[in-house]
Amino acid sequence: MSSAHRNRWPATPAGAEAVKPDGACAVDGRDLSSGCKGLLIWGIPIVLLGVSAGLGGVYPVFAWPPLLAFMGGVCLLNARRCGRRHCYYTGPYFLILALLSLLYGLGLLPLGPKGWQWLSSALAIGACILWCVPEWLSGRYVTRR
Repeated sequence: MSSAHRNRWPATPAGAEAVKPDGACAVDGRDLSSGCKGLLIWGIPIVLLGVSAGLGGVYPVFAWPPLLAFMGGVCLLNARRCGRRHCYYTGPYFLILALLSLLYGLGLLPLGPKGWQWLSSALAIGACILWCVPEWLSGRYVTRR
């Protein structure tokens, strides 16, 4: 069998997207968490989250829920289109944090006067763990057949 034949992607049903083997998404630009695209998609919301948390007051109430919902949605999209492993975990996590930040901001979730600090810590620690550990243990991309 020739090497060109072995490197072809398996046929997929009409309307379905194939997830390529490990690393192929980064090469063809489909991975939304890599390169300049990833820096823009993730860097801007992360900076805005940090700035709004530092400003306090009503800023986090209006900034956190939509920013975290955006980040969670993009993670889930990236998991579906590319199979980036950490996105299967961080996507739902960011969506849960979006809901928690909305509830806290509206006064419906009693986290005390340091609630934004609790949420900031949960975001930073949880995102780091959910980003790094699954990919260290099982590789960067999920391979579906």
